[in-house]
Amino acid sequence: MKYWDEKHECMDRKELERLQLFRLQKTVAAAYQSVGPFRQKMRDKGVLPGDVKTLEDIRLLPFMSKQDLRDYYPFALFGKPLSEIARIHASSGTTGKPIVIGYTKNDLDIWSEVVARCLTMVGADKNDIIQISYGYGLFTGGLGLHDGAGKIGAAVIPASSGNSQRQIMLMKDLGATVLCCTPSYALYLSELLAEFGVKKEDLKLKYAVLGAEAWTSGMAREIEQRLGVSAHNIYGLTEVIGPGVAIECQAGQGMHISEDHFLVEVIDPETEEVLPDGMTGELVFTCLTKEGTPTIRYRTRDLSKITKEKCSCGRTLARMDRIMGRSDDMLTIRGVNVYPSQIESVLLDMGQTSPNYHLVVDRVNNLDILEVQMEIPGDLALDGIRQLEALAVGIRRKIEQTLGISCKVTLVEPRSLPRSEGKAKRVTDRRKM
Repeated sequence: MKYWDEKHECMDRKELERLQLFRLQKTVAAAYQSVGPFRQKMRDKGVLPGDVKTLEDIRLLPFMSKQDLRDYYPFALFGKPLSEIARIHASSGTTGKPIVIGYTKNDLDIWSEVVARCLTMVGADKNDIIQISYGYGLFTGGLGLHDGAGKIGAAVIPASSGNSQRQIMLMKDLGATVLCCTPSYALYLSELLAEFGVKKEDLKLKYAVLGAEAWTSGMAREIEQRLGVSAHNIYGLTEVIGPGVAIECQAGQGMHISEDHFLVEVIDPETEEVLPDGMTGELVFTCLTKEGTPTIRYRTRDLSKITKEKCSCGRTLARMDRIMGRSDDMLTIRGVNVYPSQIESVLLDMGQTSPNYHLVVDRVNNLDILEVQMEIPGDLALDGIRQLEALAVGIRRKIEQTLGISCKVTLVEPRSLPRSEGKAKRVTDRRKM
């Protein structure tokens, strides 16, 4: 088993918690001193930095949300003067100004360090050729993976996103062994191989490091089979640092969180009560070592659960499950809470379905209607109408049995649903239009 930083990845939990507390106290004191809006929130709650005496005392601190980053755009939440900011990244929202995150030189060093851990966890090393097909620029995906890949000494192909024919040509001709992109784009590339006359055996890919959107284990299996890789889920978000907060190791038993840098809580998104390990709720992260934009108790809206049991890989870092959805992406249909990832799991677990789907929610005569559009798998496209009708009926029944909600299933032609070079758009909710 390979480790990048065995000392911290396999640290005794009591020792780790002592380190977390020391860094938490230092971070809170620095943010109170240098970030006006955070200091005001602390005062509003009647809390001083000295009140944080144990890790549990983090619950005394105010939450931070994406709205805070919008309200104090662009620099009011920075913890260092602009003269000490080495890089600025931003994440665009659906409306209004982007959120802006500043990084000091030390922040960038830590970021490349945690990404190096992630790449090592999946099996990559200095002998690999890593093709990075995340977007480069204000989005953190491209440069985040780039610096981490350089840290482990691997050769980097900074392909960025888009131009899929060139992506496949580069993979084949340059012998890429690791592909980094969104899972939906990896799936799209796998569909194009035959079109460009390339077999998966023509590629040297071993690992796929996929993130930036929620995806299921069923999609992972699909990508692994199509590309001949071991697919690993990487997690991160701009507000915390970017990709590298957590990743699946080779044991595949959850994503290890670099807890010496990121303190995680799981809360009930409605009551904000902290939940015990093993219960599903909203992830809340505190950055323990970040200087440029101190991030304390940031509500991610991502839903998951964590365990702190030692992994079979030997690491003691807490593990988080795949993101099942976002608390603000949940669809409520006739009183039933539904996440797109649940529909995806049902489709892929059936084994005779395509991973390309789209959900359309509408309201007809004051009644919510869910339509599941799914592409006909290529090997079924030439089958008779009866077989296709039976498939649609089977999908509808499985969704009803699993989720307790009726739906309409529409089978569409292969390759007819839109593809994305970034994050896939899985839902059209016409009730909001």
